[in-house]
Amino acid sequence: MQKIILASQSPRRKQLLEWAEINFEIIVQSTDESYPDNLSVEEIPIHIARNKAFAVKKDLPAESIILAADTVVVADNKIIGKPENKEAAIKTLSFLSNKKHLVITGVVILHQQKEIAFSDTTEVWFNELSPWQIEYYVDKYQPFDKAGAYAIQEWIGVIGIKKINGDFYNVMGLPVSRVVMELGTLTASK
Repeated sequence: MQKIILASQSPRRKQLLEWAEINFEIIVQSTDESYPDNLSVEEIPIHIARNKAFAVKKDLPAESIILAADTVVVADNKIIGKPENKEAAIKTLSFLSNKKHLVITGVVILHQQKEIAFSDTTEVWFNELSPWQIEYYVDKYQPFDKAGAYAIQEWIGVIGIKKINGDFYNVMGLPVSRVVMELGTLTASK
């Protein structure tokens, strides 16, 4: 498969593509991550991923394959963004403690005139997290670049996740097996 362009600076997405042994390089452009109010929670990360992909596409040859993704966390029908500081991270994790939330990753793949766009949803249940556990995690791991203020592969995920329903790697930031399958359709259609 030809090298793909990852339009994301997420270290977790980079790691997942490396684990999948996909040949890629990272190119990112600054993009607006706002979205229209009328979008469903499943459409929001696709909208943001599409903006990322098209921002990169304009500077690349037409035959480039561009992969972009965005992840949102939803609890009680409310989108939980990235915390701005320690207090916001503690508040977010306290809110998610002992309840279910959704992790939705939107993916957009562009190749020539073709666009593949989809979202993947994973349900995640946290155990009840003590104030000590939350503060320890936030102080040690500083999850300020993470939607929902946590990374499932870090300490808080290991000790705090009761169960998940769906793709574990989606919670890390990319439903890799589905991405690989969709990339395969591009090479098969040549």
